[in-house]
Amino acid sequence: MARQGAYVKQLEGYKAFIPSPLPPHPALKLSDELLAKHEQVMRSLARLDGLAYMLPNLDLFIAMYVKKEALLSSQIEGTQVSLENIFEYESGVAIEHMSDMKEVVNYIKALNYGLKRLEKIPMSLRLIKELHEIILSHTRGKQKTPGEFKRSQNWIGGEFSSLKNALFIPPPPAQAMSAMADLENYLHLQSPYPEIINCALIHYQFETIHPFLDGNGRIGRLLITFYLVWKGIIEKPILYSSYYFKKNRQEYYDRLMMVRNTGDYEQWVNFFLNGILEASDSAIEETKKILQLQSTDQQKLADKKIASPLAIPLLNQLMRTPVVSISDIQQQLSISYPTAAQLVKKFVKLEILKETTGKKRSQRFAYHHYLKILAEGTNPLS
Repeated sequence: MARQGAYVKQLEGYKAFIPSPLPPHPALKLSDELLAKHEQVMRSLARLDGLAYMLPNLDLFIAMYVKKEALLSSQIEGTQVSLENIFEYESGVAIEHMSDMKEVVNYIKALNYGLKRLEKIPMSLRLIKELHEIILSHTRGKQKTPGEFKRSQNWIGGEFSSLKNALFIPPPPAQAMSAMADLENYLHLQSPYPEIINCALIHYQFETIHPFLDGNGRIGRLLITFYLVWKGIIEKPILYSSYYFKKNRQEYYDRLMMVRNTGDYEQWVNFFLNGILEASDSAIEETKKILQLQSTDQQKLADKKIASPLAIPLLNQLMRTPVVSISDIQQQLSISYPTAAQLVKKFVKLEILKETTGKKRSQRFAYHHYLKILAEGTNPLS
């Protein structure tokens, strides 16, 4: 069998790809250039981890990054939801594409659930199945056996593709089960490769096995975050790698196929390292911008002598829920409606908040400078 595996003809006539177990044989050729890039990635991740602890409310920012990663990963699958839609949905506003929103919400739930589970159990097939059940629950994929590996042959292709004209046919159910068992074993072996490179191999292998009838892409991208946290490469999940995969979606698919067709794992590892480096550098710049914005807005409040004990709490709350109504602020800060209205009026005058509806009633306000920073790269794909 070739280094990467082989296409094997099935009784039904089609050829399915059966991947070789990890690690690759012959071993990866880690060139000086590839190793230098790996070191660059590790330095960037270390800077990101250090900068994260400068944030005044780390848990709040983690929640924001989780939302952004969930949105970006879901958009790769065609979800037509924006970041602002998420905040509108959370504050009770009816939005378009509610079925798409459910998929994003499920992804957020799965990410948060998985991070808590990793505190108790290691990476495993059990955890992967639990995440899959959450992601597909009450969505368009709810008929695709949530939480269970496939029992029928799946394939990758366009909307009207079939086994006859599919772009790629992963291993049949029995071979997929065996391949997933091998992958679970590999997760717990002492790998000969650095963990980031190992993560690249594991992501490739999972996507190639394609063990579920639906949701494989989202689960595979979730595993990147979980693996890096589990191995201690990043302490907090503030790395949204899906932005890179979304931006380079066709190249992402092409490079996965290149491994399957040629056995060139090295080009895939190089692409993956570029993605983690870009994601880390972007997160560093975004975090710096958020810290600067917070400092700027606090200074605005000080300059205008808005020293109310409610001003700073509202500013902090806006970083948690950047799309709000006066009633929301009334409830969040446990104050009267007139007090909340006066506070919002001051924030609008300082251009911290911006009214978004253009209405006299049922007004909503956005912490627009903050949303602009967060929303970079989050427009839905056409």
